[in-house]
Amino acid sequence: MPNSLDHAKPSLGAKKRSAHYALLALVVPMLLAHLTAPLMGLVDTAVLGHMQGSHYLAGASFAALVLTQIYWICGFIRMSATGLSAQARGQQSTEAASRVLYQSLFSAVVIGAAILALGPLILYVSFVFTDANDAVSKVIEDYFYVRLWGAPAALANLALIGWMLGQQQARAVMAIQITGNLLNIGLNLLFVYVFDWDVKGVAGASVFVEYFIAFASLTYIFKGGIRHLQFSWLGLKSLSVISKLNSAMLGRNLALQACLVFMTFQGLRLGEQTAAINAILMQFFVLISLGLDAVAYGVEAKIGEAKGAKSPRELKSNALIGLFWSNGFALVYTLLFIFFGVTIIHLLTDLESLREASYQFLPMVYALPLVGHWCFLMDGVFVGLTRAKAMRNSMVLGALLVFFPVWWFLQEHGNWALWLALLALLAFRGVSLSAYFVYLARQHRLID
Repeated sequence: MPNSLDHAKPSLGAKKRSAHYALLALVVPMLLAHLTAPLMGLVDTAVLGHMQGSHYLAGASFAALVLTQIYWICGFIRMSATGLSAQARGQQSTEAASRVLYQSLFSAVVIGAAILALGPLILYVSFVFTDANDAVSKVIEDYFYVRLWGAPAALANLALIGWMLGQQQARAVMAIQITGNLLNIGLNLLFVYVFDWDVKGVAGASVFVEYFIAFASLTYIFKGGIRHLQFSWLGLKSLSVISKLNSAMLGRNLALQACLVFMTFQGLRLGEQTAAINAILMQFFVLISLGLDAVAYGVEAKIGEAKGAKSPRELKSNALIGLFWSNGFALVYTLLFIFFGVTIIHLLTDLESLREASYQFLPMVYALPLVGHWCFLMDGVFVGLTRAKAMRNSMVLGALLVFFPVWWFLQEHGNWALWLALLALLAFRGVSLSAYFVYLARQHRLID
């Protein structure tokens, strides 16, 4: 006689569906948060673009780019926080989760304070790369020195958002991010058109929002029952794990940034039109990142949780589920670009000569999501595994052995060489990290 409780046990198919839903519950909120993020830049640009003179937009955009690049390089703070927080969740340890939170915050605030202190030096070095006139230089200084005060909060937000993602609180992250983006719109209008603070008002709105997001995130987190700080967690020995992770991920970010900066400057050397084409093509890459990063964030949380729970079976299952959705997003992107790529280019520029020159690179745009999604996915997997050295090694080797050699041998083909080199780098990183993941799985070392 069959057990009367057999019907209550979830089937294998139901478990798989549940696992897919669990990942999508993380991916969708992050995708929505990512989609609203460009609103901040759009509103800033619109407000600056309506000031009396183009020097306001030129100067503020340059200053914002400098700080944005620094914050992007410091993205290792979010990565390590997500991976370690997810593992603590898998261990079902409030103490471990609390320790990760405080250590990540401490690291972020220290680095943010260092950026604040080094602000004048950063600005001085930045001026080396621009031939700005006096009006633009004044705007750069005004914007930069106001916005600089947000550095500690901006980096703290990397730690807080990373920690919350690791705890699979993506809806809270989405709500806070969207609220912050909407608040930025209102403050821009208030500070510029009511208080008449000009470019300082635009920068001040961003700073206010950065601290608002930090305060809102901390309020949400501490309502969840986080333990009080133990100062032993901030000792050198206790911080060694997160410090090693951060240093390895910093190496990875610097290597990637070197490739992207090289593309920018090499594009400028190829001429004004090439630089403009690359600016358009990079917008396609930004669009790709919105979806593929959202999948990667979800994978980070699920992989880290499985590692913390010491479940290689769940870990491999979540990696495959992530691959399924990453493939799906990549295919959708490619189809959208095939059907609407020309339309997107038309929206980005009304210069017919620039449009015509950009069309020839559309095949590259079609290939980017299909090749690049492996790289995004495996970054998510290895963040969850907290194997930062593998990520760093893959990136450094990819830059030295793939990106620059491919460009060197193909440089006679001009801009095509740059984009083929980027495509080769993405492919190498996806393949190398996938191969290493398979190796770890066969060696039963995924949860080491």
